[in-house]
Amino acid sequence: MKKYTHLFFDLDHTLWDYDRNVQESLSELFVQHSLTNAGIPDVDAFIKSFYAVNFKLWALYDVGKISKESLRETRFKLIFEHAGANPEMVSRDLEDDFMSRTSSKPHVLPYTKEVLAYLRPHYGLHIISNGFNESQFKKMEASGLTPFFDLVVTSETTGHKKPDPRIFQYAMEQLRTVHTDCIMIGDNPNSDILGAIRAQIDNVYFDPHFKGIEHTPTYTIRHLKELEEIL
Repeated sequence: MKKYTHLFFDLDHTLWDYDRNVQESLSELFVQHSLTNAGIPDVDAFIKSFYAVNFKLWALYDVGKISKESLRETRFKLIFEHAGANPEMVSRDLEDDFMSRTSSKPHVLPYTKEVLAYLRPHYGLHIISNGFNESQFKKMEASGLTPFFDLVVTSETTGHKKPDPRIFQYAMEQLRTVHTDCIMIGDNPNSDILGAIRAQIDNVYFDPHFKGIEHTPTYTIRHLKELEEIL
């Protein structure tokens, strides 16, 4: 088994339980902001509209077609439109409330802390994320992940988004290491796995829902506990 020195992890959907945390927040927002009065029929419609719109916005953000500011300014207006509600009914603080509330959620995916505790004595553990600085650091604090990691690299800090190899190169430069000593663990076939391939870094595709991948990862796992068999 190849010996690595540094492990790079994605955060959302890999360690931090994005779906559970976001759905809890949206359910709370639906009640707190009385969104039935804005024309959204129920919380399920709100959540479904969020996913439909948010996925498209992040896809545009990841390829540089929209800015962080544009994403945040338009997100809930588009969600309201998708749900058949009046976008003019979006309150000014809804986006801020969503970001603050969601980033404060503590839920992580199964085996996250157990596996990180197992790996921590043997490797340098680091985050490479396309998420926004303020939210990613807050998520890590709220979920108790901060103590496990030495370096947190975001696209906002580097100016490069996964799968651009430059974000991985930035991390390696900060750690004074080389690609052969590193491995990337993530759930996204393009940003995490293709990005690692482009940076010549071994990689682990985390695929709990059997979505598959068109690239060829170094390893594939269904749950995080399997990392103990690889590392």
